[in-house]
Amino acid sequence: MNKLVIAALLVTQSLAGASPASAVVIRHDVPDSAYLVPADEFPALVDLPHEGHGVLISGQWVVTAAHATQWHPVSHVMINGKWRSVEEVIVHPGYKSGPHVPPSGDTAPFMAIRAANDDIALLKLSQPLADVIPVAMHRTSNEQGHLGKLYGKGATGNGLDGQNMHSSHRSSLRRAYSRVSSADGKWLTYRFDASPQGHVLEGASGSGDSGGPLLIEVDGRATLAGLTSWQFATGDISEFQPGRYGQVSYLVRISHYASWIDDVIAAR
Repeated sequence: MNKLVIAALLVTQSLAGASPASAVVIRHDVPDSAYLVPADEFPALVDLPHEGHGVLISGQWVVTAAHATQWHPVSHVMINGKWRSVEEVIVHPGYKSGPHVPPSGDTAPFMAIRAANDDIALLKLSQPLADVIPVAMHRTSNEQGHLGKLYGKGATGNGLDGQNMHSSHRSSLRRAYSRVSSADGKWLTYRFDASPQGHVLEGASGSGDSGGPLLIEVDGRATLAGLTSWQFATGDISEFQPGRYGQVSYLVRISHYASWIDDVIAAR
């Protein structure tokens, strides 16, 4: 079964079937060691229970993909090497869990469902954090063309072979880059480009990376522009292999939801 298509898990439980591995799908011609980074390189990265990520956007608030909160209760999250208690999970009212996906069949109906969804949620921590600097949200609609930086601990693989479908969804931290190819309504997209078009550390998110960040730099400061959500698939579900060159990933567009985020935080 294609979990990615199924629940927009693109990157977390399984992109196309039973996805896997160790975090961020990389170029086939660049060593994995070039993508590995210390766990403390991005302290505001949040690890959800078992798999999936979020990002600390204020002392007491984490933003994540809504579907990443659905697999396991989110009573605690890991931030900067420490477990933090979660007081409340607020899922966007426009979020709908995906329908059952058969082992074969046309992906088009499921892509339409994914595109219409509001795949975003907020986590209110029980206590504000004093040991981690939050990441500023990107609030303007100028994301297209910016070079984005991705972080994740989910599945890996390479652009030629696709995502490794038999490894862990929670492993070492990897960082990759990809340029924002479109910014429209709810979504940002990027395409996993091979050389020479792709960045020297070009990459794409893998299963287990859902809710993880895409950062773009503004005036020398990293801002949170997107959250890993789903990957566009065509053809028959049974034949889709995630993580290959040319595939397009969709990310929750933070600038589109900034007002909703502000309103939720202000109300609590």
